[in-house]
Amino acid sequence: MTETSKRKKRLHWDSAPRRASAHPYRDSAVLYAVLAALVVGVTALTGGNLRAALIVAPVLFLVATAYSWWRWRRREREEAQGE
Repeated sequence: MTETSKRKKRLHWDSAPRRASAHPYRDSAVLYAVLAALVVGVTALTGGNLRAALIVAPVLFLVATAYSWWRWRRREREEAQGE
């Protein structure tokens, strides 16, 4: 093997730093609502068990949203303590 074939190539993109959302709680709730609707929609389109999807999707929405909000609140507290 040659020296150049042993090296790993890495791609680097120079981009602006990501900015935080102005409404992180709302945005996360909307995202998980869309994902829950997508689960129900795919289940309906593929002929799956719609009753199970209508039970599982809201539960997943609640768990994911609660976890996301907990993480946002924890981050806010840590930033407030750090200042």
